[in-house]
Amino acid sequence: MSTKEIGNLGEKIARDYLKNKGYRILDKNYFFRIPGSPQKGEIDIIAKKEDTISFIEVKTLRNPAMLIRPEEKVDFRKKRKIMKTAESWLMKKKIPLNSKWQIDVLSIIIDSYNKTAKIRHFQNI
Repeated sequence: MSTKEIGNLGEKIARDYLKNKGYRILDKNYFFRIPGSPQKGEIDIIAKKEDTISFIEVKTLRNPAMLIRPEEKVDFRKKRKIMKTAESWLMKKKIPLNSKWQIDVLSIIIDSYNKTAKIRHFQNI
């Protein structure tokens, strides 16, 4: 599997996981060009549970023999980019910025041999 295919599989696993936990998926793969920067921000999944909107970054790696866990790939710069992109989505949808929202990370490790996935959900990082 290519890196892109692993990422797509991870996002599908994440959406299924969130739905099973009572989340409603509002959007996926939302892109936004950050003003003053050549970079684009992206949010993998935007979901809502009760009165909280979660902007979710999905990090997927294959096979557990890695030196770094998927969630460790979300550093300060990535969090800041997600936050700016989340604010853009809220403004686009005319949702007040003081609404209840948070940034979550879903860490997924796919074990290709056993055809299983280990999911860890880090809320409000």
